[in-house]
Amino acid sequence: MAGFLAASLAVATGVAAQDAVRLPDLGGSAQAMLSPQEARQYGANMLHKMRSMHMVLDDPLVHDYLNDVGYRLVAHSDNPQQEFTFFVVNTPIINAFAAPGGYIGVNAGLIDLTHSESELAAVMAHEIGHITQHHLERAFEASKKDLPLMALVLLGAIAASAAQDNQGYVYGNNRYHSGSDTAMGVLAAGMGLIQQRKINFTRKDEVEADRIGIQTLAASGYDPDAMASFFQRMENTVGSNGSIPALLKTHPVTLNRIADSKARAGALKAEYRNNKIPPISLEQWRKTTAPIRYVTDPAELTSKHQTGDGAPTLYALMRERVRVLSHDPDRAVAYYRNHMRRKGFKTPATIYGYALALTRNHEAGKARAKLEPLVAKYPGNLPMRLAMAAALDKAGQTGKALDLYASLNAGAPHNRAIVTAYSQALIRDKSKAHARQAAALLKPLLGNEDEPQMFQTYARASEIAGHKVDAAEAWANASYLAGRPFDAMEQLKRILENEDLDYYQRARIQADVNQLRPILMELQKRHIRTRDRRGGAGRTG
Repeated sequence: MAGFLAASLAVATGVAAQDAVRLPDLGGSAQAMLSPQEARQYGANMLHKMRSMHMVLDDPLVHDYLNDVGYRLVAHSDNPQQEFTFFVVNTPIINAFAAPGGYIGVNAGLIDLTHSESELAAVMAHEIGHITQHHLERAFEASKKDLPLMALVLLGAIAASAAQDNQGYVYGNNRYHSGSDTAMGVLAAGMGLIQQRKINFTRKDEVEADRIGIQTLAASGYDPDAMASFFQRMENTVGSNGSIPALLKTHPVTLNRIADSKARAGALKAEYRNNKIPPISLEQWRKTTAPIRYVTDPAELTSKHQTGDGAPTLYALMRERVRVLSHDPDRAVAYYRNHMRRKGFKTPATIYGYALALTRNHEAGKARAKLEPLVAKYPGNLPMRLAMAAALDKAGQTGKALDLYASLNAGAPHNRAIVTAYSQALIRDKSKAHARQAAALLKPLLGNEDEPQMFQTYARASEIAGHKVDAAEAWANASYLAGRPFDAMEQLKRILENEDLDYYQRARIQADVNQLRPILMELQKRHIRTRDRRGGAGRTG
């Protein structure tokens, strides 16, 4: 069971635009800078806030894939010891941003626009460069002490303002209305603008991030030309309504900058050829280092049906997965139905995406029919087999689904995506035996977990199994990670009122209360709003 972060929240998480903005004091010196610990806290609090607004695409497969790419880049960066957190922002707006503490957000719309993993990695490498070269710290120092906090305060201000916008706004062919959709769109659109334009990265910083990013791309085995090609395409991308992609607002691109990127990429490739420097072995990376397995049997990484012509890459599958999960199910199904007739669109990856969309749209029988040929052709492909298990489960063939999940779990034990899906299927029939099995699968993974979904699943499993204290603790952890710290405190205090707690349970829960109390006191002191409390005084226990 993961404990609560013993950190002071110094980030505004929902200040309305008309309210006075109260900025925390970093100390007496006007030159005070963020310590690494403070920076990490700010980034974590921002992520919690975004989760409370349902702005983060929390999917274990996508999470592990993005962090696989991210840490492959970090391992070959200027600072491989730097801690990073990579996550997908659930919005169609095309952008990416770096935030304090090594937090890097990539919008679903940007992933959808990329044409290769190298292009996705290029954007991430650029953002990694901003962090490893300490551009955030430089900007914070140059702005004295206000901007790092103002940037995060404004995130909440934008969200609160968006919630009051009854007219909504238009992006492409879609209109986003008031409430969570508007907040999600406006906050995501402004994220990079606030974090980077308001912080005001200099032209020198942008060029340096390009240079470092290209070097990192090449050292990581990616195509160093991908950065220039992606930004060139972005330069040429103007919406039908004349809008400029958000990424270009926060990362202005010039012809000279694109030319410089191409020249650097060419020089790097020549250096690698002349010095006979081999790229990293992706096969070895996937076998020994990557957090996500593309196939359940490592031997199949080199098999012809996994690597031959037409075999889907993990990038292609995850791109479709993000596309499906970031849209309403009926809209996603319509997208695939309308595009499958287009020449060249129908591939194993797009069929996989179509099947996911059908399953989410309560058409699991059709999804199974789409997946059966794929699973037969690529029998070790983990995303496809997980999709088949989900389709079987949703189609009412629970026994077959559980057998497939059990087989996947035996081949790749402790895989977050498998364990989460398997556990959710197990507890669906509300059997105590299945619930105990699900809880046993989940518990070893909770120690380092920072996403609420797994805690929520463990809580439901524990409730069904009759383990009320474990369930209550898990719900409290899920509330905290979802940006509701006051709710978490109330839940913990209610657990302590239980006279049946044993010594170890009481000590553990009291320790969580002690860790959470200073966080809530800091929020109240600064009149900072959260999703579960509107600021001001109150009892923290």
